[in-house]
Amino acid sequence: MSSFLVLLDSESVEEGVIAAASRVASLIGSPDQGAHIVFVEDPSTDPSQVITHLDNGAEKAIVPLSLAKNLIGTVPPNRLLLLLDLANVSAVSDSLRNAISGVLLKTPSSDPGLVQSVARFFSGLAVHVLSADGPSLASIRKLAAIGASLILPISHLSLGLTSESKLNIADVFIAPLSSDRQDGLFPTVVSSEPHGGRSLGLVYSSRESIAESIATGKGVYQSRKHGLWRKGETSGATQDVVRILADCDNDALEFRVVQNGVGFCHLNQASCFGDLDGLAALERTLTARLVDAPDGSYTRRLFDDQQLLTAKIMEEADELCRAETKEDVAFEAADLLYFALTKCAAAGVSIKDIERSLDNKAKKITRRPGNAKPQWSSKSEATKPQVPATKSANAPAQDPDASIRMRTVDLSTTTSEERLKLLKRPVLKSDEMIAKVKPIVDSVRIRGDAALLELTAKFDKAQLDTPLLLPPFYPLSDSQQLDPDVKEALDVAYANIYKFHAAQTDTKPLVVETMPGVTCTRFARPIARVGLYVPGGTAILPSTALMLGVPAQVAGCEQVVVATPPRADGSISPEVLYVAHLVGAHAVLRAGGAQAVAALAYGTETVPKVDKIFGPGNQWVTAAKMLVQNDTDALVSIDMPAGPSEVLVIADELCNPAFVAADLLSQAEHGIDSQVVLVGASLPDSILAKVEEEVDKQARALSRVDIVRESVSRSLIVKAGSADAAVEFSNEYAPEHLILHLRGASGWVSHVKNAGSVFVGPYTPESCGDYASGTNHTLPTNGYARQFSGVNTQSFQKHITSQEITIDGLEKLGPIVATLADCEGLQAHANAVRVRLGI
Repeated sequence: MSSFLVLLDSESVEEGVIAAASRVASLIGSPDQGAHIVFVEDPSTDPSQVITHLDNGAEKAIVPLSLAKNLIGTVPPNRLLLLLDLANVSAVSDSLRNAISGVLLKTPSSDPGLVQSVARFFSGLAVHVLSADGPSLASIRKLAAIGASLILPISHLSLGLTSESKLNIADVFIAPLSSDRQDGLFPTVVSSEPHGGRSLGLVYSSRESIAESIATGKGVYQSRKHGLWRKGETSGATQDVVRILADCDNDALEFRVVQNGVGFCHLNQASCFGDLDGLAALERTLTARLVDAPDGSYTRRLFDDQQLLTAKIMEEADELCRAETKEDVAFEAADLLYFALTKCAAAGVSIKDIERSLDNKAKKITRRPGNAKPQWSSKSEATKPQVPATKSANAPAQDPDASIRMRTVDLSTTTSEERLKLLKRPVLKSDEMIAKVKPIVDSVRIRGDAALLELTAKFDKAQLDTPLLLPPFYPLSDSQQLDPDVKEALDVAYANIYKFHAAQTDTKPLVVETMPGVTCTRFARPIARVGLYVPGGTAILPSTALMLGVPAQVAGCEQVVVATPPRADGSISPEVLYVAHLVGAHAVLRAGGAQAVAALAYGTETVPKVDKIFGPGNQWVTAAKMLVQNDTDALVSIDMPAGPSEVLVIADELCNPAFVAADLLSQAEHGIDSQVVLVGASLPDSILAKVEEEVDKQARALSRVDIVRESVSRSLIVKAGSADAAVEFSNEYAPEHLILHLRGASGWVSHVKNAGSVFVGPYTPESCGDYASGTNHTLPTNGYARQFSGVNTQSFQKHITSQEITIDGLEKLGPIVATLADCEGLQAHANAVRVRLGI
């Protein structure tokens, strides 16, 4: 344990201070500094960010009171510390006290009496103190005596002598130590960091030896006969100190070290308590054999023949799965561990690396389901014992015989907090995804086409000679001919979408004379170069190509690049190529995912750089779009933030239950995270029951029933007392698609404040807007309909203003401008007017 922690409050510290401090104290800082503990002072911080940092390996999070309340039940108590001022100590409830492992108290002084009273209030919890007064060795001793730790800013620490302004790190660590020996030495256990904490020996430390170890990072101890003992100084068996810990009574130490050379013991063995055994001994042997295994030996064959090693790992894993008795399981597990550690040794991976990975996984707050991948779960069926299945509490979401049902809430009985929860969408961990896509984006940015072709081969399994296809895209080859009915449908959809988007064009400048002689103008110009992302691969989405390509064509964009993942043979679906022809695309980029977004954002040897990127995609595409739009080197914008597809249906007693169910399912089939909401406007329970019956019946007839079953189980029925209340809830929710199954539906459109697109009346299914009515289906999700419009013609335009002023106009306006410029202290602005008017 440590009697102090270090706050990383400065980047400009003397060399070696952070390294020395990390040997004897936990470091607290912002997550991007790689701190052991995350320190959050802003109470408005999104709780999901805290969870992300804990998932990424932070040991604990220190958070303010209001934020801690949002983490109870999600973050285990041993990972959560409470940031408190003296004024709000009494505001901590019993439930919150039981949900944390300690507190960090911000105080004007480190008065032990004051801290002790707080420690009694938080009996059994760790207490850390961050005081406004300057820290001293005396205050460290006093706080340690009552079981509290002091937080020390890194800027207050030094490797030099303790002074009035800075404390020596070793002095800080030693201050609370107390030896019970007459010679003042501290019994010290030395343990091996790489070999599972194996004890190497028992030695003694003095205050002088501790100070030198902290400063140098080398194993230095106190010989009772010969004074300072710098381990390995003559033998070469030196030690690198990883961590120095004091025990619970502050009278004994543990040095965790990386032992170099033959070993710790003078008998040339690893430990004074005998040689290594078990996994540690196997690791040492394999590491040595990697260097000197003789040619022809079995271990050398394993190191040199990766195919053989892979086959042996799979063989032994299979035999372990089949083992039944205790003896057989142990025997087969030993074989598997041998071959697994051989692979690790070949890759330079130590047992400590594996343990570190296990520790990091144990720190995860969010958990994956842990289901086996299909290729393994299917294989396991052959050997799995056949026993009667038992249904879990969540069986309805998975049981094919269970009804496919939504959950129901009543607005009249929900609290304001519960209502807010109804409006929330799934948490989008954009920072995690951006970290994952950044290496992909950087690779394409730096290496261009070479990286793009490699990534397309890796992710889309397509070997390409060039990523770009150039016109003509039509007529198509004999092997890619369109179904005549599909071609006709695309032609009609194109005409409707073109007609509606052409009507949106700003064809005439806006001209306003704001005062005599002063004319202001606003006019539209197309964005010169645009990239249109069309999801593809195994799917065929010509509708998205139409929705993005038509407004780009209408706006008059000079260069239009359609990006879509290729099929395994490198081809693009003929439907998408035909749409590329219809909208006059200048190129088709055969790439998908983050690599396609990067190519559009930065350009490559063949792919032209664009100014704005449009289009939906999976989380990789969305994260890449968010990343590049914030990179000033890319100078690219995007259409809008994206999330799972959404529909909200408002229905009253006159609705057709079959129509309502069909509308709900049309979005539920997109994916298991689709957001589907039915708001009943005084909807009788009898009609609501019919809607639920129709959802169950129609869902079972769909090919994507497994996806629908999952998404519907997460979906929501909201009972509202009236149509007004239903529309009010919808405006708060701000859905991507809003469908009105209401009496006099068209009259309710004027009440809609927030929605991506509205579908009015019983004969206006959302799918018409998705494909061919004329409106655009690229719409804001995740509640962004409060701030964003769907894609439209003006999305592909920017607006420029101009002004023209006559001499008469300047004589009237100029003095006003000069007065305001003088008010702001900008004399050159005022002078630009005065020089013209001679004033």
